[in-house]
Amino acid sequence: KNVVEEIERMKKNREERRQRQETMKEEKEFLIIVNQGNPNWEFQEMIRKYRSSTEFRPLRELDPVEDHQITVCIRKRPLNKKEVTRKEVDVVSVPSKDEIVVHEPKRKLNLTKFLENQRFTFDYAFDETCSNDLVYKYTAKPLVQTILEGGMATCFAYGQTGSGKTHTMGGDFRGKRQVCKKGIYAMAAEDVFNFLKLPEYKDLDLRVFASFFEIYNSDVSDLLANKAKLRILEDGRHQVQIVGLTERVVNSVDEVIKIIERGNTVRASGKTSANCHSSRSHAVFQIVLRTHNTNRIHGLFSLIDLAGNERAADRTTANRQTRLEAAAINKSLLALKECIRALGRQAAHVPFRGSKITQVLRDSFI
Repeated sequence: KNVVEEIERMKKNREERRQRQETMKEEKEFLIIVNQGNPNWEFQEMIRKYRSSTEFRPLRELDPVEDHQITVCIRKRPLNKKEVTRKEVDVVSVPSKDEIVVHEPKRKLNLTKFLENQRFTFDYAFDETCSNDLVYKYTAKPLVQTILEGGMATCFAYGQTGSGKTHTMGGDFRGKRQVCKKGIYAMAAEDVFNFLKLPEYKDLDLRVFASFFEIYNSDVSDLLANKAKLRILEDGRHQVQIVGLTERVVNSVDEVIKIIERGNTVRASGKTSANCHSSRSHAVFQIVLRTHNTNRIHGLFSLIDLAGNERAADRTTANRQTRLEAAAINKSLLALKECIRALGRQAAHVPFRGSKITQVLRDSFI
């Protein structure tokens, strides 16, 4: 009796296994037909299954804003038209408000394909549905109060060329036209004016100034004075001064937007193999609060749209000028990272003399 039961059980298991294999084969054949012409369909299907089995809790408007000395956030952008046309795969998932998962296709020794999911943690993670308003709320907005209390604040947009830095800092694009009102520059300025109307800040009697300059290779140019060359010098009190920089008094957000639009039209940009409209310079927009009587700096907010970082592999078709630009960009970004590392470790020495961009931001690091 036991032998008969065991044979029956084995037979049943074999039939179930064959049925499962047949179903999987049919599903695979159906997916091949549906995804005809897509070389990455298996990889895409593995990611879809991962997402369907994962609980997503993205960042929401009501989540609390945390206070840090250095806040590091990541923003995911959606696939652009060129990537969709090439049938590329969206390899980044944002399961929670402070974590992203990067999916990487792998093969076992028996050539079976599988997915390796690498997790990275940040202070905040913004998915592709997040607006500039939400990004601003958790990044630059908490820094506005810092400058009103007499501090130095800095906000960077850092990333590879084409990742959306200019979109975040400058505003949404409608075709080739940029709507500056929806960028972090304009939103920060609007909050500064709103705060200055409050009773606790009205007595400070502060005036708001704005300046806009770029650092291209090793040259510093004033974007509000037809790209006039500027010099960065240190005075007797070891304060870094930008000699000849234009500072405009601004009384409204509209005036700030006009300054941003004017600066963006003359900013250095170029075409690379990775991005057809790549920012080739670091653009530094500064909101300066000065006391009305003494003209002394009360607070300074530096908002920086960094030049597009590129890997050497993405510059295979570049000419000599583009290669020199990329070398200068990557060198200055390395100096910036070293300063941020030193600040994070609370090191005794911050190597701010490594590049022009770190010299300009000396006060923020010291």
